[in-house]
Amino acid sequence: MKTIIFIGTNKSGSSREATRAAEKMGFFTVLFTNNEKQLQQRRAYPDIHKMILVDTSKIEDMKDEIYKLTKSGLEIKTIVSFVDPYVHIASILCDEFCDNYTSSTAIEMMEDKEKTRNYLKNQSYSPKFFLIKPHESIPTNLEFPLIVKSPKSTGSKDVLLAKDSSQLNDHLRYLRNKNLGETIMIEEYIDGPQYLVEAIVYKRQPHVIGIVEQEITQGKRFIITGYGVLVKAPSDIQAGLEEVLQSIVTIFNIENGALHLELRLTKNGWKLIEINPRISGGAMNNMIFAAFGFNLVEETLKLLLGEPPNIQPRHKKFVYTKYVIVESKGILERVIGRTRASKSPGVVDVYVKPRRGTLLTPPLSMGHRYAYVIAEGTTLSEAKQNAVNAAREIKFILKVA
Repeated sequence: MKTIIFIGTNKSGSSREATRAAEKMGFFTVLFTNNEKQLQQRRAYPDIHKMILVDTSKIEDMKDEIYKLTKSGLEIKTIVSFVDPYVHIASILCDEFCDNYTSSTAIEMMEDKEKTRNYLKNQSYSPKFFLIKPHESIPTNLEFPLIVKSPKSTGSKDVLLAKDSSQLNDHLRYLRNKNLGETIMIEEYIDGPQYLVEAIVYKRQPHVIGIVEQEITQGKRFIITGYGVLVKAPSDIQAGLEEVLQSIVTIFNIENGALHLELRLTKNGWKLIEINPRISGGAMNNMIFAAFGFNLVEETLKLLLGEPPNIQPRHKKFVYTKYVIVESKGILERVIGRTRASKSPGVVDVYVKPRRGTLLTPPLSMGHRYAYVIAEGTTLSEAKQNAVNAAREIKFILKVA
């Protein structure tokens, strides 16, 4: 039986859309997970045919499970992950057990922000940065504000803004206590509008799938709370982003694969915030589907199986996604307004993540976004207004924790 092994999945979002797409494509789907809760909620994952509890940080343990699967008669066609930080691990396993059409070396570099920055340090779009090793002192005469981050951070969890030396010292102390023995990265703060580029590379040819304007809410962390898909980006923005993408594909020697870039447009041109070797999580796959009419994770799976992806838009619509966060901490008692939101003008999708009894907090990572609304309109401005209006209907009733 032709099988796809997934390492990790979230209950919703792009990674879950991928398991559904694989089942729809006729594959037997296997999930390696270290999340016991997913086994307890087994019935919520009907698209996953076999779920295996395994320590996903231990590659040898997963190899043992793959040997068992092959001995049982399953034909492993590919091993994939749409979840940080397993994309590289999945690719290494794919190198050993099946045909791998991507580059494990390129994926490893893109997953590690330190390696990415070092690899791109001579490019005009790479921000200035320096690294502080454990017990190393901070250089003097720094220009603030600065960004302080862990090179292994994902989803904005350990990306901190330092406005002065006092904040910088506080952030360094926090990250060093959290990640013992790890190098800390300090970057110049980049000001300007932020864009996300979803892309696929097929036979070394990069294809821009979508250019997305990002709305950033800055509290204790930088959290993306709005995404506007540009049906047709201004020609200078399109050309500039394509140039950066082509440069990255060439430098990293990417033959096939999916990736997304986050960049800011400054008076000195484009500056790269980060690269990730996978489709964005959350609502991105549904956003792309609403805007262009094709399923990006399904086309990505085709690519990973050695087949040509079909990324020709079936239609082009203005689409905006608004995420809902909370401003105070508490236990969720109930959610109101979901039905009103779904019936609001232009709305194509509403998703509410937490169940009753879940502890909700103001966002410290992208995982603390608790609902989203995807809406369309005749213009991007109208799509945004439709999404924002509908999102206002969703209220989380909390009990003080």
